[in-house]
Amino acid sequence: MSDTAWAIVVNPTKFDDLDALKRRVSALCTGRGWPEPRWYETTAEDPGTGQAAEAMQDGAALVCPLGGDGTVRAVATAMLDSGVPLGLLPGGTGNLLARNLGLPIDDLDAALAVAVTGSDTGVDAGMVAFDEREPEVFLVMAGMGLDAEAVAGASVQLKRQFGWVAYALSGLKGLVRSGFSVRVAAGGQRAFSQHAATVMIGNCGELTAGVRLMPDARVDDGLLDVAVVSPRSLGSWFAVGAYILTRHRFGHSAIAHLRGPEVGIVAAEPIDAQLDGDGVGRVTAVTCSVRPGALTVRVPA
Repeated sequence: MSDTAWAIVVNPTKFDDLDALKRRVSALCTGRGWPEPRWYETTAEDPGTGQAAEAMQDGAALVCPLGGDGTVRAVATAMLDSGVPLGLLPGGTGNLLARNLGLPIDDLDAALAVAVTGSDTGVDAGMVAFDEREPEVFLVMAGMGLDAEAVAGASVQLKRQFGWVAYALSGLKGLVRSGFSVRVAAGGQRAFSQHAATVMIGNCGELTAGVRLMPDARVDDGLLDVAVVSPRSLGSWFAVGAYILTRHRFGHSAIAHLRGPEVGIVAAEPIDAQLDGDGVGRVTAVTCSVRPGALTVRVPA
């Protein structure tokens, strides 16, 4: 990639000293004989989609989001079906797409090396419409219920102080809530109704701390996986936690799993929802589909 233009789309709010970060990247590029990237900063009004589109218009043959999962999702929105590879750089709390692809999540230098020198692979993109809103891209997971409440309750300060543990701390208060009634259908299977604490639709299976809520989910299988989590008591929550943390050897699941290229969810009342770790407010209906291999991602050669 010695003569190829490339770009970094950075969320400046994730870094205390952005100039120092740029100097570090510049020194690494100089030391390894790579061209230096063009930098594009996200804004509150545009969290990365417009910047990624601008970078490709400027001739970038590689675009690297540097921020949280929300920045990755925004950048990817502009890059679907473009053939331009996306290089994942760790800059957020979860870095969940990188985690699911086995990419560096706490070593910026190693992640840059993969982005610049790696090979390309196709990754599925999920599309989700909340109620009557326009469809949006998701790469990791959409959900409604307790997971969305945990996302909404985890402040920026809490996430900076505790990392992914902030989501767990935020979600504790929801463990004693009664949940909600929901109807779920996936992949042409017969719809079923259930009382649930949370419903999650995954393009990936692994969450933070190595937790695999949907063990069969793959980012390149052309399918979406659904987990309907329905514990009936606080004690049941502990059994669910043991089931997940021990990779299904102990405890019990209280989890119904579905799979398919399309998913439809309808709740009996408006429920908090989230998209790749960003809250989207209260919704009643969630409709999802998958676009197989729509995103090109840089992985180790």
